[in-house]
Amino acid sequence: MIQKITTPTLIEAAGNKPKKIEEYIGLVNSQTSEVSIAKMTSPTGWTEPGQKPEFTEYTIVLKGMLLIRTESGEIEVEAGEAVIVPPDEWVQYSTPNPGGAEYIAVCLPAFTPETVHRDED
Repeated sequence: MIQKITTPTLIEAAGNKPKKIEEYIGLVNSQTSEVSIAKMTSPTGWTEPGQKPEFTEYTIVLKGMLLIRTESGEIEVEAGEAVIVPPDEWVQYSTPNPGGAEYIAVCLPAFTPETVHRDED
């Protein structure tokens, strides 16, 4: 059966500042375990704990710049660019530039708190 998604669910985000996560497709909003698709809006200076997720994350930056730290360095992903982070790769996302960033994140399989494996404080 076709499922129309009329509104996203707002999800609480990890990090040092409030970040808006609008989940359109995923375990919370559509009860979809195969994939999650969310729009992220991160403020200037936002950073989240490092993580080593079990899922592949596909990210398309719509506005601003997303900084991704890995064990081998840093990657700047600008508006109009995308990045693929494979599973079991340590990453840390942040938006250090003025204006923050807006981006779409797709996780395959769907994001869960149990499979993201965030660094402990």
